[in-house]
Order: sequence, then C-alpha cells, then structure tokens
Amino acid sequence: MDTETARSFLEVVAAGSFVAAAERLHVTQSTVSTRIRQLEEQLGCRLFLRTKSGTTLTAEGVRFQRHAVAILRLWEQARQEAALPPGHRALLRIGGEAGLWNRLLHRWIPWMRRNAADIALRCEVGLPDGLLQGLREGTLDLGVMYSPRSTPGLTVSLLIEEELVLLRIPGESGGGDYVHIDWSDDFRRKIRLRHPEAQTTPLSIGVGTLGLDYLKQCGGTGHFPRGLVQPLVDSGVAEILPEAHPFNLPIYAVHPAEADAGVVDAALTGLRTILSDARGPAHPSDLPMASID
Repeated sequence: MDTETARSFLEVVAAGSFVAAAERLHVTQSTVSTRIRQLEEQLGCRLFLRTKSGTTLTAEGVRFQRHAVAILRLWEQARQEAALPPGHRALLRIGGEAGLWNRLLHRWIPWMRRNAADIALRCEVGLPDGLLQGLREGTLDLGVMYSPRSTPGLTVSLLIEEELVLLRIPGESGGGDYVHIDWSDDFRRKIRLRHPEAQTTPLSIGVGTLGLDYLKQCGGTGHFPRGLVQPLVDSGVAEILPEAHPFNLPIYAVHPAEADAGVVDAALTGLRTILSDARGPAHPSDLPMASID
C-alpha cells in the first residue's frame, strides 16, 4: 500500500463521503473509489459502509484507521529526517494560525534557536482544519491554535488563557462602530449569546492585529487580548470598558500522542515562556459596565 492510498482512506473518513474526499484531494471520485477498493482487497475486509448519505467506518475500518495515520506519519518523518541539516538531532514542524504567528509565535522562533539550537525548525501558517489534518497525516509535529477539535490520536494541551477586554479608541466622525474580531469558534458562539447585536456590525476581521490597526486609524470598539492593548491604554490612546461577563481566549498546543517527547517538551517550554512573558498585568477599572453597540 502506498501513501496516497492511506491518505485517500483518511480523507474519506474525515470528509464522510467519497465525493467530498475527492474534492479535498483534487482527484476524481473514481480515483478515490479505486484506491479504497484496492485497499479493501489487500486487507481482505470492508472498511466503509456506503449509503446514499455518505460513508461510515466498519469495525475493521476503525481498527485500520490508526495504522493509516501511523503509515503517513512514519513516511513524513523518514522523508524529513533524511534531509536533516548537519549538527541537528531532530526536525520540528510547527503550524499556527496567522493571528498567533504575527502577534505571539514569532517570538518563539528565536527562543528555540537560543535554547534548543540542535532542533531544526519548519514553521507554517494555516487554518485550524488544515493544521489538524497535517497533524493527523504526519506533515506537522505541533500545532498552535485557538479552538481545536478533539481528534483521536492527538493530544491537546492548554498553553495559556488570555483575557479579552473591550477596547475603545476614540475616532473621527463615522469611526465608532464595534469591530468583530473572529478569534475562535468559541468566541463566536459566546458573542452571539451575550451580544447578539454584534452580529449586525458592518465590519468583521479575521486577524486580531489587523482589527487593532483599523481601530487605531478610524476608532471604534472591539475585543482584544489585554496584553496586546495595554500599552495603548497606558499611553492614553485607548480605554478598556468593563463588562459584566468578560471573555477569555484560550490558546492550545496539539501534537500526536506518540510524538518525540524530548522535542515536543522543548517546544512547549518555549511556547509557555513566550506566551507568559507576553501576557500583560491585570488592570481593574471601576468605570460603569459597557455595551458594545
């Protein structure tokens, strides 16, 4: 069995149908069907139950799933380690969401070069679903994200929980709107429940630092990590509006359960160090409770 067959099997599992898996793999449905049929012939058992609504794993398919993950991970590890730079004991492939890289994780790279110089690094930017797929398939060793889904074979660890504050920056005429920052799935759910009026805001931005840049230019309000905006508050450029129910923004690290502990532990130590250093101190306020509209 080749790696493309294993990858096709896992894509059918993740997508729930042969059609969706083919779209993800950028091949035809017949190609995916042929690969799965040949795999079932090689193994001597059925891996999927096919229905009009999609596919589900058989008991044999469930048992084979962890081996398919291991096959891809072993191949990627072998391919990467074969080209390991001289003087390095391991390669760590880390992926993170864009907002985390440009706000926090860029500090992790020099920390690793100073404190774990014998670990070569490959750093990537991605969306949560793509990062989880890379971790499942073995193309990533570590992912950093806001709201990962629980996935078999992957270990999820809380790195830090930031406090989100409601920031206000005075602006010129027309610049007083609430700006929705798409921090995470959990934040979207909570903001809908607590402040349904926020869903009608004319501006939604997927990266927090871009949202903050907009507020600096045009004024308005929005939810941001305290450590990110405290310098603006201290300088008198912005103010924090207290809320009855503050928001928190957890940041997680995700890695395969059987990952090299020596390599992953060094990376996690660095992540916790730079995230802890970046978190600003608490500044309580006795201003009246605020509304976001």
